[in-house]
Amino acid sequence: MESEAFEDLQKGGGALRTIKDLSAGAAGGIAQVLLGQPFDIVKVRLQTTTQYSNALDCASKILKNEGPLAFYKGTLTPLIGIGACVSVQFGAFHEARRRLEELNKKKYAVSTLSYGQYYLAGSFAGVTNSVLSGPIEHVRIRLQTQPHGASRLYNGPIDCIKKLSSQGGVFRGLFRGQAVTILREAQAYGMWFLTFEYLMNQDAKRNNIKREDISSLKVATYGGLAGEALWLSSYPFDVVKSKMQCDKFGTQQQFKSMRDCFKKTYAAEGFGGFWKGLGPTLLRAMPVSAGTFAVVELTMRALG
Repeated sequence: MESEAFEDLQKGGGALRTIKDLSAGAAGGIAQVLLGQPFDIVKVRLQTTTQYSNALDCASKILKNEGPLAFYKGTLTPLIGIGACVSVQFGAFHEARRRLEELNKKKYAVSTLSYGQYYLAGSFAGVTNSVLSGPIEHVRIRLQTQPHGASRLYNGPIDCIKKLSSQGGVFRGLFRGQAVTILREAQAYGMWFLTFEYLMNQDAKRNNIKREDISSLKVATYGGLAGEALWLSSYPFDVVKSKMQCDKFGTQQQFKSMRDCFKKTYAAEGFGGFWKGLGPTLLRAMPVSAGTFAVVELTMRALG
């Protein structure tokens, strides 16, 4: 009876930890969208068109031609979706981390993770998240790059989902670019969590303190640096994903596959083509990632 009660307690505790991870991630995701959306639309426009000379020119023309609210085009989809995405990211990462800790404890009699295992847990979180992020980002990119005014193609996210699904089907339409999305997510979130955990662990070790005693300012700083590592390690995948997700359908389709998009981008723009829009992306990464980790860490501490 005692062992059964203990097992029930463990199961309940595991469920409670999962709820805490998901709740903290959702809060972090909302902060991420509100902080990062204006930078994101500039990044996508620079990645997918040649009408702007640089990030400042792009931002100025969006403001002049489309008004200040244009910087939040397509926000509804990520506000709902990215909250879910970040929730999944943190939930999947902590679940993978716990499983690896249990494995290490059985095999090596230690519960700590190697940094390779932190990367593996982060990559697992990214791949899990890609099921949501692929179509969510596709819809956002379509709304961000469509013509302004009366000639717009979509009336909103629901209309966009319907039209994408009818044009190419669910997998070739709504989930276009999913293969490169999976590669980007695995690399990006492997580096994101690895960098953050490394910086947090080193701080705790250097100052001989517990993780929860690290100040919120430091948590935000380490989160911001993790965001820079995320994009620097995965940006070419993101460029190819954006190009594929704003490509046309049918006979007007430019890229047949991820590999074809890589080849044509290199042929037309050289190596630099894979890094277009990196400047505003890195500017966005610091505050967005800092805010995400700070909110997640504070929420987890508040929830106990």
